[in-house]
Amino acid sequence: MANSTTTAIKILTAPGPAGRSSPEGSQVLTKKKLQDLVREIDPNEQLDEDVEEMLLQIADDFIESVVTAACQLARHRKSNTLEVKDVQLHLERQWNMWIPGYGSDEIRPFKKACTTEAHKQRMALIRKTTKK
Repeated sequence: MANSTTTAIKILTAPGPAGRSSPEGSQVLTKKKLQDLVREIDPNEQLDEDVEEMLLQIADDFIESVVTAACQLARHRKSNTLEVKDVQLHLERQWNMWIPGYGSDEIRPFKKACTTEAHKQRMALIRKTTKK
């Protein structure tokens, strides 16, 4: 079920320099955090400087695109605040990702796989042989 705590962020109205709404120096994922993550996976592994820069850029671009899309969803529902459900909806629909701890309010129907005639015949044969 959905978490009853509401998290909201005021939507930024004017982007900062170079179209970004945050200063260039403030990154969610830093080189130190990235190196710690790599060490957690494999203590003997070390990333190249270029690889680190590329991963940091990819992370920044991903976060920026998710926040932008979530802001558009919030504006679509005529709200001035960005809520978890906006981010959650975008991540679920576009990236097939779920935010841990926040269940979706939408009830997802269980899709039963359609069975082919060949499968039905094989299952009938299996049931017939197991009865003997």
